[in-house]
Amino acid sequence: MTSKSTILELAKRTIEKERDAIGHLATLLDTNFSNAVDCILNSKGRVIISGIGKSAIIASKIVATLNSTGTPAIFMHAADAIHGDLGTIQDDDVVICISKSGSTPEIKMLVPLIKRGKNTLIGMTGNLESFLAKQADFVLNTFVEKEACPNDLAPTTSTTAQLVMGDALAIVLLELRGFSSADFAKYHPGGALGKRMYLRVADIARNNQIPAVQVSADVKQVIVEISEKMLGVTAVLDDKKVVGIVTDGDIRRMLNNHDNIKGLTAADIMTTQPKTIEMDTLAIKALEVMQQKGISQLLAMEKGEYSGVIHLHNLINEGII
Repeated sequence: MTSKSTILELAKRTIEKERDAIGHLATLLDTNFSNAVDCILNSKGRVIISGIGKSAIIASKIVATLNSTGTPAIFMHAADAIHGDLGTIQDDDVVICISKSGSTPEIKMLVPLIKRGKNTLIGMTGNLESFLAKQADFVLNTFVEKEACPNDLAPTTSTTAQLVMGDALAIVLLELRGFSSADFAKYHPGGALGKRMYLRVADIARNNQIPAVQVSADVKQVIVEISEKMLGVTAVLDDKKVVGIVTDGDIRRMLNNHDNIKGLTAADIMTTQPKTIEMDTLAIKALEVMQQKGISQLLAMEKGEYSGVIHLHNLINEGII
């Protein structure tokens, strides 16, 4: 049985090999990279990224990164391109071909077809003497000395280098476009960041029940309202005006402080001047208020009228916390 120390040593060796290769990658950057960036920035089309084998998987990941950071991109498998998908490429598109060797049969067949269409071709390869490198308008050099694989066969270090080069390209484009966190949120509306940027109190509070009792309500009514509405709280109203709040904690304190609760009303146990928040406020602001005040609920208001409750658990369920 292999010892745990041997397993850890093998893992560390792999990580260190890839770390060193990525460190060297920065020294390979030249004007080809800056020219490629300028070309994409000035293009009226999209970025089409193609590859074969493991490079195709990396191409797909780079496409996803570009799309999420403001640069429209499409993945086109090199094998599929020469069997009908070449129509994906439009006149104003920039094409990036990814290949470690730069001389696979699919790349040799695809590159002349791209060049015939007069699209700008950016090659990402570890071989500057390859067919791809010599045909490309710009070359992103992803040379690695050796794969992390002990047989120097399985694409490992080379695909990591491709991925990092793609990340560098995406982040530079992001910076130059002035792509902000608000822009990022528009492309990730279902993610935690997106929700922090657009989700409002109303989006949550309107899905909750609206617990409320009148100021003269007896304690039993208050307890039933808190229990039925399942938010651990009820607003206390004088007609339609909010005058207080009763929470689970207030009920517990009442039971501790009174041997006989008969005759007590909401007015006797409520907390006056409850914390409120407007319905059109961002939900993340509601979280900030709860954290600052050490509370779990806020009464939501709309045009001066009580409209519901937003609870800490709502924010947790939405993934904002």
